[in-house]
Amino acid sequence: MLIYKIFRGPEWADLRAKGESAGAPVDLADGYVHFSTADQAPETAAKHFAGEGDLMLLAIETDRLGEALRWEPSRGGALFPHLYRELRLSDVAWAQPLPLVDGVHQFPAGLE
Repeated sequence: MLIYKIFRGPEWADLRAKGESAGAPVDLADGYVHFSTADQAPETAAKHFAGEGDLMLLAIETDRLGEALRWEPSRGGALFPHLYRELRLSDVAWAQPLPLVDGVHQFPAGLE
């Protein structure tokens, strides 16, 4: 199963340069890396990245994360994936820009 992380351009550059990342400021504050499912990702983008361009959408295969991945309740009691270790570049299945068009982030078709 794929889960998704939205990174700002500098956060993505940092992950590529260092090979691992403790995440965005919210991840550092909470002590884990926040992810979303395909269904949750558009709401995450609208809530936490409204109006922001220069974003990257990272897809991560859950099988690569092992026991460090936990599903925990968040918005409205829905279970969200949280990673209790650093995100490694080798965890990323693919990454692509998440463009902003007329104020709405454009997710790739067929997001699973």
